[in-house]
Amino acid sequence: MIINHVSVGTSNIAAAIHFYDSVLSTLSIKRSHYIENIAAAYGDQFEFWVSYPLEGKANPSNGSHIAFNAASEEEVDKFYSTAIELGGCCEGKPGLRPDYGDNYYAAFVRDLDGNKIEAVVSKA
Repeated sequence: MIINHVSVGTSNIAAAIHFYDSVLSTLSIKRSHYIENIAAAYGDQFEFWVSYPLEGKANPSNGSHIAFNAASEEEVDKFYSTAIELGGCCEGKPGLRPDYGDNYYAAFVRDLDGNKIEAVVSKA
């Protein structure tokens, strides 16, 4: 693995933690760290962080997104529905993405701050 961790900014850490605790649990990803009122991390060896940016206001990056591995199409579906229920915005409903591969099944959402996240399972 060449990446140690990635992070996205938030304007409301409590809301972001509630969102990511729920959404990432659909993929069996648990919160591993919490810095009170500042940041939270998810995962074990590779970490995904959500925190207040140094500049004070979260701004999602154009064209960037973070993809999380799912174990099944059902997990992708649950990731998507949970994110939408919690106020996330649809960027691509669950389904096959033949442009990415014959068996690439994914869903794309924007979190509460506009960061684009994805859940994907690719079956051989």
